[in-house]
Amino acid sequence: MTKSKLINLLAAKFSQLVHKDAEMSVKVILDAMSDSLKKNSRIEIRGFGSFSLNYRPARIGRNPKTGEKVNISEKNVPHFKAGKELRKRVDK
Repeated sequence: MTKSKLINLLAAKFSQLVHKDAEMSVKVILDAMSDSLKKNSRIEIRGFGSFSLNYRPARIGRNPKTGEKVNISEKNVPHFKAGKELRKRVDK
């Protein structure tokens, strides 16, 4: 599902929400989640899953086209772990 599909679904499901309000709601939620991850905080949504950051140390990789060695810097990457309820729903 894309962000625009989520906004359209919210606007359709809640008739009192104008499309612009649904769009603002989704934006506020996603911005809050992004800000939380920037602060290295864990996000947990019960029944859905949790978001956290995984640290990846610096390493040497290869350019697949030329085979040349390339330095890859260290970084934090977002990680999602599905909750128990979500795993059950998807498995059915």
